[in-house]
Amino acid sequence: MKIIIGLGNPGKEYSQTYHNIGFMVVDELAKDFGAQFFKKGFKSVYCEVRINNQKVMLVKPQTYMNNSGECVILLKNKFKDSKILVVVDDIDTQIGKVKYKEHGSGGTHNGLRNIVDFVGENFERIKVGIGQPQGDLKNFVLQNIDKPFKDEIIPKACSKVKEWLNG
Repeated sequence: MKIIIGLGNPGKEYSQTYHNIGFMVVDELAKDFGAQFFKKGFKSVYCEVRINNQKVMLVKPQTYMNNSGECVILLKNKFKDSKILVVVDDIDTQIGKVKYKEHGSGGTHNGLRNIVDFVGENFERIKVGIGQPQGDLKNFVLQNIDKPFKDEIIPKACSKVKEWLNG
């Protein structure tokens, strides 16, 4: 099984922010695959789909960004042989660039750092570049994404996830 975890914050006030790009990507994938997020468990909402004859879980942790590791460790412990991919916004990746990384540290991202604290560095990720903030980091990642950027970056990130699924 493959598990795709989009990082973000639960709540309507966060739904269109840079920090919720991971949620937006898994939402778009669910739409593409005709699924809906209706199951609750693993400190998340999730859905299951079959793609290329394999079971795939699309997951949105409900722990808030900085505690994402709580959800990931529950999934990792339950589905021991699964491949995990985390989709996340990233200020250290050039704006508009979508980058695959096989493993590594949490870098400057608190959500990734928390996951690393729980499961170590050995998980795959797709980083969606949002650029460097010009002011306060928290205010930057929690501001709403402008529509042109969102319309460009979400399909690009979905394509990268689909490449991973086919790999």
